[in-house]
Amino acid sequence: MAEMQIAEKVSNQKQREQDPIYNDFSMVVATVNGSGSQTANMAIIRSLFRMGIPVSGKNLFPSNIQGLPTWFTIRASSDGFTARRDTTEILVAMNVTTFIEDLEELTPGGVCFYSDDFAVPGNRNDIVLYPMPIRKLVKEVNPPAALRDYVANMVYVGVLAQMLGIEMEEVHRALETHFTGNKRPIELNMSMIEAAALWAEKNLEKIDPYFLKREDKTKGQILIDGNTAAALGAIYGGVTFAAWYPITPASSLADALEEYLPQLRCQDGGCKATYSIIQAEDELAAIGMALGAGWSGARAMTSTSGPGIALMAEFAGLAFQAEIPVVIWDVQRMGPSTGLPTRTSQGDIFFVRFLGAGDTRHIILLPGNMKECFEFGWKAFDIAERIQSAVFVLSDLDLGMNLWMSEPLEYPDQPMDRGKILNEEDLERLGDFARYRDVDGDGIAYRTLPGTNHPLAAYFTRGTGHDEYAIYSERPDDWEANMERLWRKHETAKAYLPPPVIEKMDGASIGLIAFGSTDPAVREAQARLVGENIRTDYLRLTSIPFRDEVIDFVRSHEKVYVIEMNHDGQMRQLLQLEMPDQAVKIHSIRKNNGLPLSAGWITPALLEAEGG
Repeated sequence: MAEMQIAEKVSNQKQREQDPIYNDFSMVVATVNGSGSQTANMAIIRSLFRMGIPVSGKNLFPSNIQGLPTWFTIRASSDGFTARRDTTEILVAMNVTTFIEDLEELTPGGVCFYSDDFAVPGNRNDIVLYPMPIRKLVKEVNPPAALRDYVANMVYVGVLAQMLGIEMEEVHRALETHFTGNKRPIELNMSMIEAAALWAEKNLEKIDPYFLKREDKTKGQILIDGNTAAALGAIYGGVTFAAWYPITPASSLADALEEYLPQLRCQDGGCKATYSIIQAEDELAAIGMALGAGWSGARAMTSTSGPGIALMAEFAGLAFQAEIPVVIWDVQRMGPSTGLPTRTSQGDIFFVRFLGAGDTRHIILLPGNMKECFEFGWKAFDIAERIQSAVFVLSDLDLGMNLWMSEPLEYPDQPMDRGKILNEEDLERLGDFARYRDVDGDGIAYRTLPGTNHPLAAYFTRGTGHDEYAIYSERPDDWEANMERLWRKHETAKAYLPPPVIEKMDGASIGLIAFGSTDPAVREAQARLVGENIRTDYLRLTSIPFRDEVIDFVRSHEKVYVIEMNHDGQMRQLLQLEMPDQAVKIHSIRKNNGLPLSAGWITPALLEAEGG
């Protein structure tokens, strides 16, 4: 009966000639949190990737226990665009509570695969509807009772494989990856997928224009999330200590450290005690432990998000004033307060830059892709030890927890930079040591590590006022001299920071500045703007304090738009603070609703800013 109703609704579309659309759509799978749909979604996106089709995946999930709606978006783009798309061309509806709302989001001419026990509204005659007999097929395959709800998700994998053209061999390979070769769950899920595909072949007539076909555009690339890439980078950068406290969306970074450190630090069947990972009682304890480890000479780090950063403020100020190297990953989410824990944002820029009491400035790295999450994972330690200060790496939920295509991660191409450390021989030769003395004129003093066997090595580490010998002092001259040196040191830091990424177009007078996960949307918007006869140069920030290249970029353009995901245009304000004489030409294009930016929003926003 359902098939007859659907046939009547789409009969007008059968008469309409539609050109096939290959490898160019956004598909949303609507399920409920905790239903096990992630396995099915990973099977789909990995299959497309292995078919050589550029893809990206974004998971929109609730910040509570199982049962509330969750959506997983897969974008296929033959042109290689990976940003979130505003439109949904294909909907897989597995959640009856959001079915009506999800249908309303489906673009005219779109396609909906849905469970055949859902009541279909009569107001969407402009879409193609394909029912799926979920319960019937599950009953026929008859998986173990405890696994039925999970295996049921494989029905839509099989139907999509048949109707869109996903190669079954790649689906099988994707399951092998997910279940790490465990034969039993692979066979169980494949039996459900094959049964669903066979049913679709016999019962559904394809009348929509969307197809998938093999390409060769992902060769040599990998699929990875930013938190995993960051953890691997830290491991290859020599991390020896990590303290953390669970918080979304940063927890999986520490999880990845715990997963890969034993694998990568083990040789000849055994492991040396070359690292320590501690789950602290809270974020305050986590950064305190990391600072203690960094002071003692370990390559130390912690990871958190905005609410955790709030608890770390005093220790961050201590790292700045006492000059202790430490790396802090801030995987940003929506705020303020606890905010929206499972939504993305770039709202911690000001907070982190000036985190601490009084005059404090912190070094910030801004990865914009998976390679940079890995690269900055190891490079942050070099910078922290060279400058002897905290280094914050600002990622976000979209970068950290979602899957991205990436070029392979590259092993560090330079030796570790441990900075200015004096050993016993150095001290004997020098005959004098002042912990906070600027010997070289770059603001960076020399340090010793605990355990150095020389009477000159000892000093008292202070967060309070001190002179160059680390002796407590409340003398105004000592305080001002030390602060001037710290500012000089942070100017020196610019030379060690990654340079911005700059791309120019002939005839462009407008400059765009962005950072982090907005990069794919900005690049796609640039392509659209060319069609509107607007040519733009583009600078992607990778670090703060701003290097000279950033200053030069702003000065060389009549108008500069800073594109970011926060309400106040924080990066735009920071640029204006650094370049007050250029402030009038720096404008803000900003949005902060918890969703990743899209080219479909950026393009009209810039056109409006340019007067239409």
